[in-house]
Amino acid sequence: MTWKSIRYRLEFLVFRTMVAVIGALSFRQSVRLAEGIARFAFYRLPRKWTRYDVCRENLQIAFGDELSDEEADRIILGMWKHLLRLIAEMIQIPRKLRRENYRQCVTFRNRSLAVESLTRDRPVILLSGHFGNWEMSLVSFGLFGFRAGAVARALDNPYLHDWFRDFRELTGHYMILKSGGSEEIVTEMESEGMVAMLGDQDAGARGLFIDFFGKPASTFKSIGVLAIQYDALICVGYARRLEDDFINNRWARYEIGVEEIIDPRDEDLAGDVRAITSRYSDALEKVIRRSPEQYFWLHRRWKSEPRKRKRKQQDVKAA
Repeated sequence: MTWKSIRYRLEFLVFRTMVAVIGALSFRQSVRLAEGIARFAFYRLPRKWTRYDVCRENLQIAFGDELSDEEADRIILGMWKHLLRLIAEMIQIPRKLRRENYRQCVTFRNRSLAVESLTRDRPVILLSGHFGNWEMSLVSFGLFGFRAGAVARALDNPYLHDWFRDFRELTGHYMILKSGGSEEIVTEMESEGMVAMLGDQDAGARGLFIDFFGKPASTFKSIGVLAIQYDALICVGYARRLEDDFINNRWARYEIGVEEIIDPRDEDLAGDVRAITSRYSDALEKVIRRSPEQYFWLHRRWKSEPRKRKRKQQDVKAA
């Protein structure tokens, strides 16, 4: 047995222990635990461990001088509270969330748009970002019988990978690996099925540079290409955590909404990958602006730069 295999087993043992502990906690206890760990990490751990500088840089790009240092810290601390609560909620979903108590935990926004898009005889791309509880959105569709292929990156630890795969399969979905999963995506599109994916990460030098919070960000063009090629609707959705109600509610409360339905048949979009990409990027930005503390600011969203800008910088350095 190799050291890597031993390490993976130990990591999974720690994770399973955490699952057992959190699974046994009440809603209020899990919230206190998650927020307590978040405060400790924010105030006590070295900032490089929590990627504080990355978060602060991203917030500066997104909001500029309109955001004070105090407001930025509030958002970053809120983000850590949210992320740790998200982990606890994922662990508790199988025993806490059912169709029978769904209305106690979830309110809908623009539900008719979602139902309309999912009941047409056309494939659907269910698109979201690293905002709110993106897994909650997927679970919600599964509870009501809308099965999807969820596009995700394979985790390095195979035991953790299997756990997350099993979690998604609980409500009828299945995982499509981001690398090498093109055939499964095509199968879903050709059969007028549904594919769920996140579209807010840096797409590298080959992505389309679309304004995101007013600054060009490399954005995946494959989503727009799929929509045009297979005449698929893009349903931009989200699951935003609402204020807790410990008195009347026994679990977390979410607003699950559809921000926009993007139809490649629209006259102003037909055949234009850039226009479609810009439309869904704008929709995700609107969602994030409502509750910025629920966004994943840890990712270097503006990491890649347009090639022309890079060349100019190189010319300046050479001069």
